[in-house]
Amino acid sequence: MPDVTDWSSVYQYRSNMFPALETELKQETLPDPYEDFMYRHLQYYGYFKAQKGNLPNSATQQHVWKNNPRFVLSGSFGERDELIPDPLQKEKLLWPSCLSSAMHRQIEAVSRDSFMLSSPLLKSRQLLHDEFGEVNTRLREPRDLFAFFSGNGPLQAPRWPIECEVIKENIHHIGNEKVPEIVGEEQGTVVYQLDTVPTEGSYFSSSRVGGKRGIIKELAVTLQGPEDNTLLFESRFESGNLQKAVRVDTYEYELTLRTDLYTNKHTQWFYFRVQNTRKDVTYRFTIVNLLKPKSLYTLGMKPLMYSQLDANTHNIGWRREGNEIKYYKNNMDDGQQPFYCLTWTVQFPHDQDTCFFAHFYPYTYTDLQCYLLSVANNPIQSQFCKLRTLCRSLAGNTVYLLTITNPSRTPQEAAAKKAVVLSARVHPGESNGSWIMKGFLDFILSNSPDAELLRDIFVFKVIPMLNPDGVIVGNYRCSLAGRDLNRHYKTILKESFPCIWHTRNMIKRLLEEREVLLYCDFHGHSRKNNIFLYGCNNNDHKYWLHERVFPLMLSKNAPDKFSFRSCNFKVQKCKEGTGRVVMWRMGILNSYTMESTFGGSTLGNKKDTHFTTEDLKSLGYHVCDTLLDFCDPDQTKFTQCLEELKELLQQEIHKKFYELGQDMDLEGSWNDISLSDIESSTSGSDSSFSDGLPVHLLNMADELNKKKMHKKKKQKPLQTRKQRNEQYQRNNLIRELKSTEDTPERAGFASTLQKQPTFFKTSENTSSSTIKNEKPRMNEVNGKDKGTSLDSSKTTTLILTKNKETMQREKPGFIVSCSSSKNSTNTSQDPAADVKPNWSRSRFLGTKKGRSTMAVYPSLHIYTYP
Repeated sequence: MPDVTDWSSVYQYRSNMFPALETELKQETLPDPYEDFMYRHLQYYGYFKAQKGNLPNSATQQHVWKNNPRFVLSGSFGERDELIPDPLQKEKLLWPSCLSSAMHRQIEAVSRDSFMLSSPLLKSRQLLHDEFGEVNTRLREPRDLFAFFSGNGPLQAPRWPIECEVIKENIHHIGNEKVPEIVGEEQGTVVYQLDTVPTEGSYFSSSRVGGKRGIIKELAVTLQGPEDNTLLFESRFESGNLQKAVRVDTYEYELTLRTDLYTNKHTQWFYFRVQNTRKDVTYRFTIVNLLKPKSLYTLGMKPLMYSQLDANTHNIGWRREGNEIKYYKNNMDDGQQPFYCLTWTVQFPHDQDTCFFAHFYPYTYTDLQCYLLSVANNPIQSQFCKLRTLCRSLAGNTVYLLTITNPSRTPQEAAAKKAVVLSARVHPGESNGSWIMKGFLDFILSNSPDAELLRDIFVFKVIPMLNPDGVIVGNYRCSLAGRDLNRHYKTILKESFPCIWHTRNMIKRLLEEREVLLYCDFHGHSRKNNIFLYGCNNNDHKYWLHERVFPLMLSKNAPDKFSFRSCNFKVQKCKEGTGRVVMWRMGILNSYTMESTFGGSTLGNKKDTHFTTEDLKSLGYHVCDTLLDFCDPDQTKFTQCLEELKELLQQEIHKKFYELGQDMDLEGSWNDISLSDIESSTSGSDSSFSDGLPVHLLNMADELNKKKMHKKKKQKPLQTRKQRNEQYQRNNLIRELKSTEDTPERAGFASTLQKQPTFFKTSENTSSSTIKNEKPRMNEVNGKDKGTSLDSSKTTTLILTKNKETMQREKPGFIVSCSSSKNSTNTSQDPAADVKPNWSRSRFLGTKKGRSTMAVYPSLHIYTYP
């Protein structure tokens, strides 16, 4: 055996011992397609610069690469020209320092590989065989473009362009961002605190103008002199809700928000005042008891600030202010629900200024009253806008109802009008709903031709503030019942939830009179940008996707504010008590919740900007504009939107199946797929699950349910107002006929009946009427002494006809339409086929004796004719 250091001897030894192997290695083999492709590919991109002959392409070499990864790269990652620097290095790899028995076996395997490669049947170098010569053919793993990291050696240093100067320091940073730690009143100074705040366990009992009796206490600290720079806090005004302020440093304060009254949660809205400010000083405010884990403050939203001096001298109102804004989890964990903090810094523009901070632009109950007063005092607007009282809230505040429509020329024209119902502020802390409502009212009450057209074809029922109690006290979500009203639209507790009970009842009566085209409740959203709608999927194929047309049209009319892709139409079980779902189940196809962000827009020209009050008011105008497009007699826009919706839905279905890893042929059957299965839930909305009824209302609800069940067993309930009116008239007719039973006028009344016998006919049982068979029918009407009862089906027509004749005498211009007998030839009073009958609700006094509610709350519907 030659000396291991004498490599020329090694060459000679190899040539003598394995002449076939030497011949095979020297023999030029056919190029491998894979190796040829990789060579050209790497050379093209600059990763390989050597000659083609230097490219290692043998099975032996691949075996060495696999078993000696330290020889793969001798320089940088990705360079193949330094793999094997010279032939001597090749030999070192092929012939190690000692030729053991294992090495002999390896040489034999190489010889077999060479023999296999020389075979005309096996020309590919991508086949592998085990080292003992057994032919278990398998494909070789593809060669790696870049080498693997070695777990033992150091990381390869980054390579720079040779023109760059680089210092020899290793720069490293930690990722923890410092946030203010909560100090608390133990180490700070309480500078403002409300004495008593009603929380969970207590309940509303009474109210009065001005609130609590007695002298108003000074809750803020007393300044020690002109040099005392302590801020003076206050929130005991309309919509304010600060509970406590703690001074933890010279210019740093921790703030605690008051929860919704009679609850222990719902902290998001804030609105408070500070005085005794200092200019050019950085203050830090930290709200420490927010409840939502996510917020738009993490996406760039800023709080609002209002300077009294700027407003008086420069006419500057609310503006976005704040720096170093962070929203993070509170480090003070008491084992109960986790709290979150909002912190920001600010510099006040003036010394000794009075400033306000708010979550969003405030819109108070007083603001609404001033606006409605201006409408009522306007001689033009008051002609087509009637202001009524829907009900009184739990605290006795008026819930206003506006009926907006132009006077109709005929009753048929009035009956043909469809209705639109709009409401806002069921959640009192979502003041953006009021600004959209104000924009809608500004336009619909204007003299614009489009506004006049809308008033001609619609009857608008508008409830601008559904929860005035919550707005007044500064609640974020609840009424004074301590519950979210938008989860109790199915309530039977009229006294505890009067606002939504009367709203639902008003819409129910409205549906009896006319079709309600659209219902929309305006809300705010604290975790998503833009404006969007939540609707209800319609399962009726006749109106398939129709509920999505209005939102799509609105997105085209307001492309920089409204996002159709953020809309959702899934009806969840936890949302069954919301206004949109209850109204949808009552029969309103286009029933929506409009969500407007507290932040701003990510669309069009408004991208990355906060919404202002003007932006929100403009959306109220766009709602009116979209209504005109939606009801345009030319259905081109409607049809185009439907086609676009079908295409979008197909895309969503394909995307859904792709995410699930399924393939499906949707041709001809895709519209049979449930839309609720495709859409995600609206859990991303600012939703709160219903807490059920408060303890003090549970017994009341049980008693009402028992009475209701007992009433059902005792007497069939009268479901509609029409039925109640008919029952009332039947009772009056019985008393009237009984009192005149033995008087001479009875014969005259019977003769009147003889002239119109068809009023007592039934369509199948009676084919003719004579004077002889009128007398038994008369006995049926007043025959209580003979044991007979009043037949409602036979007297309803008489009751309605008598009232129509009376109404014709009272209103000469009012033309009544009714069906006459089969033998009648007068068809001049037949109603149009597409016109609904117009029975005025004020026509019958459908109230029980002693009931005074009709006197307190007048009729909500108006019928005015020239």
